[in-house]
Amino acid sequence: MIEHTPAAARGRLLAVLRVQYPDVLADAGFRLLHPVTGRFYTDDRRHLVATCRSIANFAVGAVAGGPNWCVDAVEHGLAFLESAHRAETGGYHLVVDADGDPIDRTRSAYGHAFALLAYARATHAGIDGAEAGLETTADLLEARFHDGTGCLRSDCGPDWTEHEPYRGQNANMHACEAYLTAYEATEDSEYLDRASRIARRIAVDLTAETDGLLWEHYTDEWRHDFGYNADEPRHRFRPPGYQPGHHVEWAKLLALLDRYDAGDAPGDGWAERAADLFGAAIDLGWTDGGFAYTVEADGEPIVPDRYGWALAEGIGAAVALAERTAAGAIEGAGYVEWHDRFLVAADDYRGPAGVWYERRLAPADGGDPVPADPPGVEPDYHPASAAFESWRSGRSIEEHRGER
Repeated sequence: MIEHTPAAARGRLLAVLRVQYPDVLADAGFRLLHPVTGRFYTDDRRHLVATCRSIANFAVGAVAGGPNWCVDAVEHGLAFLESAHRAETGGYHLVVDADGDPIDRTRSAYGHAFALLAYARATHAGIDGAEAGLETTADLLEARFHDGTGCLRSDCGPDWTEHEPYRGQNANMHACEAYLTAYEATEDSEYLDRASRIARRIAVDLTAETDGLLWEHYTDEWRHDFGYNADEPRHRFRPPGYQPGHHVEWAKLLALLDRYDAGDAPGDGWAERAADLFGAAIDLGWTDGGFAYTVEADGEPIVPDRYGWALAEGIGAAVALAERTAAGAIEGAGYVEWHDRFLVAADDYRGPAGVWYERRLAPADGGDPVPADPPGVEPDYHPASAAFESWRSGRSIEEHRGER
């Protein structure tokens, strides 16, 4: 039986972090741990996304009142982010070595969104100096990545020249997440407005051409590019097809926008749209053990592997929608049951060392778990985020019930 109390969710969050700490701490920055052995990968490359996600992990631990080492780990990570990833000419290097020397100088829109998230979570945790980093990084996104539509453009070189005429929903989704987090940390409504603009364009306006489903890839004029990477179905960051995992991830973000009344008027349709996207993810890709990675519009799998991050986002989306239901924002049932079902399935993604596998093969392909290849970008960020959302949404649900 699943324990639904906020205390239980907080316990799951701190358990994720305790598996990580202190072994993930290197002399500088973080190392990723192998889910089978519990030892760190010997590859010394450090990815910007992994650095920022590790900072965010320990920051939410601090927000939830975790041990003092959560704060120590955040400060350790911020020092590496600023000394190694941050470039003297502006922006953040995508990949560096253990000494902080750049290996890949790409100015990644996706990576910079996570840099903003890291500073925002650290600010929420009360880390000295983090809010200055938040403001600097938000200004950088505005100056270098915003394309005049309210959304972010694509990856650039060190001179800020775009690599290709491309726009992606994934980088924009995480920018929305980062702006929401910045609002939570500062209560500055400008961050909420930025999150709302991205969400409206990506999760509402652009889906009018795809029967409400979220497409991943666009031209630089924001036209759907249905042929993008069609010959690379297993592309690491930009596979073709619809991703059920991103549908539940957006469902969580829209539920949060609804919680903060982000729109032209309170209850501006965010919760209803969140419920639609959650239902679409179930219809498109749920397999009773996880979400198929990518699918056609009719649900036919393209890549049937089931990724751990998608399942974790399902946990967060289900509890966020349960909170919106308890608040009376939407009518509905079953979100708590889905939350429980996802939690049970999550046991199959946790390796012997306690760290999550990247994915499991589809049952037809044996269903075996698969660790991430280095340089990894997932230091159990999605499981930690899911537990954090269960904790804070659970507390809100209890408050709503107490008001009745």
